[in-house]
Amino acid sequence: MKRITNKHLEKLIDRINIVTKNPTTSWTKFKNGNIKSNIGNYYLDAAYGGAALHQMVNEQGGVADVFNFGYMTKRDLYNRLSALLKGLGSY
Repeated sequence: MKRITNKHLEKLIDRINIVTKNPTTSWTKFKNGNIKSNIGNYYLDAAYGGAALHQMVNEQGGVADVFNFGYMTKRDLYNRLSALLKGLGSY
């Protein structure tokens, strides 16, 4: 694979959410306008020119850095996501 894009990363993260039986969306919006985060959801976050895998940990939107590494290159994150999926037995 020549270049890793957000689409590649999001596809792997979607698979991780499905395999771990976690919600596939980060937020739920209610008819009354309230929102809450979907605890357990894994999602792609990006900042400082890098990417990271975060997981929702509470209804207010608190997150955990899954790899405890901060932001990394997309290729590095792709490799870590692939290894995670392999460890989960679904790659």
